[in-house]
Order: sequence, then C-alpha cells, then structure tokens
Amino acid sequence: MKRGWIAVAVVAVVVAIGAAFYVRREKRVVRRPLIPISQVRAPEGVRIRVQVLNATKTRGLARRATMLLRDRGFDVVETGTLSQTNDTTRILDLSGHPDWANRVAQIFAPATVVVRPDSSRYLDIAVVLGNAWRPPAQPFNP
Repeated sequence: MKRGWIAVAVVAVVVAIGAAFYVRREKRVVRRPLIPISQVRAPEGVRIRVQVLNATKTRGLARRATMLLRDRGFDVVETGTLSQTNDTTRILDLSGHPDWANRVAQIFAPATVVVRPDSSRYLDIAVVLGNAWRPPAQPFNP
C-alpha cells in the first residue's frame, strides 16, 4: 500500500516538472508599441526570415499575408497550410527578437505573440494565421 502512494507521488512530481518546463518554454508577450499599422515595416538593413502558415479554411490567405509582409520589407521564406484551424493569429518569436515579433503582430492584429526559442536559426518569426485576421482589400485590376 505504501509503494502505491510513493509511485503516485513520483508521477505527480514528474508531471509538475514537465508542466513547469512547458509553461516556461512558451511565454506569451503582448507588449506592442503604438505605431500606425500602415507605417509598420521591417527594420532597415535587417533580414527577418518569416514562415507563414494558414490555419483557416480560407484558401489563399497565406499568399495574401506573404505579399503583405514582403511589401513591408520582411523576407518570407516559406508558406504552408495547417490541417487544424485557429481562431486567433499567433506570432511565434523563434529568434529572441521581441521587437520584430511585435512589428509582425501589429500587421496581423489581433494577434498573440508567443516566445518559442528555436536553435535551428533558420527562421526568425512564424506566423500562424487565424480566422480573426482579415487581409487588406486588394486593388481591382480588370
């Protein structure tokens, strides 16, 4: 009987440590400077590599977001579609540059910034588009 309680206590400690590690790894940051959205651009002389993933059922949303980011000076190196859908757009800060992530979050407002360090250093920012984001109107070209 005593061994059973010890085993339960050990499992509880392991679960608590795992949960603490997960929460520590994925911090949510919501600080954003107040700059008009039309003026939000990538910093001059810096190459910010971005991945855009469409997590909605709207076709072509990743392409529209890619064009918007490239117009603002960001280097979109990869696009794709996720099978699961999200309501909120998430900006993943993979390189530890909160200023860059906040700039991208302003473009895709309402968005949540999540710090998730990635040691591969291939990408700086990942954008997971949600249903709440509405792309700007496209010019009419007949």
